[in-house]
Amino acid sequence: MFIGICGASGSGKSTLAEELATMVNKSILIINQDAYYFDHKDMSFEERCLLNYDEPSVFEHDLLYSDVLTLLAGKRVPKKQYDYTHHCRAPFGGEYLEPHDVIILEGIHAFYDSRLRSLMDLKLYMHVESDICLLRRIKRDINERGRDIDNISGQYMATVKPMFDQYIRNYEQYADVIVAGGGKNAKITEILAGYINNDLHLFK
Repeated sequence: MFIGICGASGSGKSTLAEELATMVNKSILIINQDAYYFDHKDMSFEERCLLNYDEPSVFEHDLLYSDVLTLLAGKRVPKKQYDYTHHCRAPFGGEYLEPHDVIILEGIHAFYDSRLRSLMDLKLYMHVESDICLLRRIKRDINERGRDIDNISGQYMATVKPMFDQYIRNYEQYADVIVAGGGKNAKITEILAGYINNDLHLFK
């Protein structure tokens, strides 16, 4: 089974994926779309800092699609990781992603590529108020990515909000289920896990 989770930055996509992983009775692989940012090693660090990381074209969609197809075919793929501090893809560390019963792709543009959407058995869209998303993003970027409030607020106004208005809010039309309240909505998570477990039982 292949599941997509889409929504704004800070909407709880990763949290929902992790919650489902604890409740579904099969092995789950979570793929973060951020690992598939294009690698711009030809650019200076200063140039990489100026890129719009919330625009769909910064993701290597062909590579992501190829990796998902390979995993669904039962074969492993090299694990991609992104270095947020230096704005480039981290060197291959020798790790591989192995095929699992359930693959979850989560990302702000998880529904952008129609080829990936056509592969998804279940598409979930995170509907969370923008001020809550912003607060979560601030906390994450300070604690996990070493950024300061000026950098975060500048990026939010320059790229995050405009790209949400132009692209991400419109992905809701592709969703099978709209998840309100974020990834810690216990009732909806329980319902989704039950649906997934039942579906996997029927088609095992």
